[in-house]
Amino acid sequence: MNPAQWRRRALWLSGLTIAYNLIEGLVSMAFGWTDDSIALFGFGADSFIEVASALLVLWKLLDHGSLERERKATRGIGQLFLFLAAGIAGGAIPQLIARRHPPTSMPGLVISALSLAFMAYLWRAKLRAAQAMDSATLHADATCSLACIQLSGVLFTGSLVFLLIPALWWIDAAAALGLAFLIGREGFQMLRAARSVGFTGGCGCPP
Repeated sequence: MNPAQWRRRALWLSGLTIAYNLIEGLVSMAFGWTDDSIALFGFGADSFIEVASALLVLWKLLDHGSLERERKATRGIGQLFLFLAAGIAGGAIPQLIARRHPPTSMPGLVISALSLAFMAYLWRAKLRAAQAMDSATLHADATCSLACIQLSGVLFTGSLVFLLIPALWWIDAAAALGLAFLIGREGFQMLRAARSVGFTGGCGCPP
């Protein structure tokens, strides 16, 4: 595809991300609220982080040639990563302290399984677009989708393990804390790259 076609594809992927995550976020937060599930409610909140990241991509694509806009968008997504890491840790720590798990795991299993399948497609498609357009913003957005996949995996595994072995109530909260650390580190790396005087806007993707 030529550059104009890749730009249209990136715009389409951003629109698809916004539409899917709005629905996923509202459904997850509704089930999390009714089932008293911090994990599922937090997963829904993460969907809106994905929406914000996609909106930053759209804002950047409106002025594709601007390095400063690329820098600001990359920095914004890095800040979203830090916010997400803090939110994950803020949900997991009270769960560990209270020694509790949501009373039902079936909604978490279904929602996380759907998210794993759909977000895996978005992640791969965004990576290809980031490489083709050599865009740090698109690569950061793809990384945000990867974080959503990892969160889905944590939610799915935690729900399944608790369904099979209720004594392991702590496993998803402990995994979430580890994930929060990794996401926070990725966010700091994005911020450092965006603030560097040598920032070129390139994604650094392998050919």
